[in-house]
Amino acid sequence: MTQLRVPDDAAGRRLDSFLAALPEIGSRAVAERLLGGGGVLVDGRTRPKSHKLAGGEELEFEPPTVAPSTLRPQAMDLDVPYEDEHLLVVDKPAGLVVHPAPGHAQGTLVQGLLAYDVEGGDEPERPGIVHRLDRDTSGLLVVARSPDAHRRLQDLVQARELTREYIALVVGRPRSRRGTIDAPIGRDRHDALRHSLDTDTPREAVTHFEVDELLRRHALLRVALETGRTHQIRVHLEAIDLPVAGDPLYGRPGELGLRRQFLHAARLAFVHPFTGDAVDVESPLPADLETALSAARR
Repeated sequence: MTQLRVPDDAAGRRLDSFLAALPEIGSRAVAERLLGGGGVLVDGRTRPKSHKLAGGEELEFEPPTVAPSTLRPQAMDLDVPYEDEHLLVVDKPAGLVVHPAPGHAQGTLVQGLLAYDVEGGDEPERPGIVHRLDRDTSGLLVVARSPDAHRRLQDLVQARELTREYIALVVGRPRSRRGTIDAPIGRDRHDALRHSLDTDTPREAVTHFEVDELLRRHALLRVALETGRTHQIRVHLEAIDLPVAGDPLYGRPGELGLRRQFLHAARLAFVHPFTGDAVDVESPLPADLETALSAARR
């Protein structure tokens, strides 16, 4: 059992936020699990995660045990357009799964990133991973190299201060040059493979889009995420009758000869959580998407 006194300068902070910043806990998700299970006492009493600290309280908790990782490094030729001692930005190719999952135990991005000393987060099979991309979505991801960097990057995501811009080619013509889709999504009620607005587990989801180029049967959009739900862009664009070209699950499979969805994480921008410098990285369209775009322009 760990016991500590809340410092006076923590007055006003939420209990879950304070716990998440402790090295013994390491993330908000772990803090919330401990609080949800009644594993944290504040002056001898359990408190909700939103409890505001006054400073001077005595905390008691049992630090979580972390299962050892079974990951082994795998040699990969990765494109890393930005890196420093705290974090790196990797340009993920389409077809590469970000982390191990059922059916994808080997050959994932995480296993290739182990050579870059990635670290952080409460899931041993996902070291350093702050946000994800679908297997067949290409583009930029930021990855942490320490537990502290992971916490700070997650704080940027939660504060919506991590700019994530995508390029999407959709089938159809938008009714406006720009717009916002604010519609909760979750696991589809009728199809376990899909996420949708028709769900029993809705979570807030906000997507912004702007027309970059109008074509004869398609539109090239620049899309920005405010939240980051599973399949969010694909679900939201389908919901407004602008399915992503080539998308086998929500869009038009085989459109323009595409073998995957025309969705590319083209820009990642944020204030560096340690130095305060602006980090702004862009990724060009991969060759297969350039070919499809040229076909759409004809």
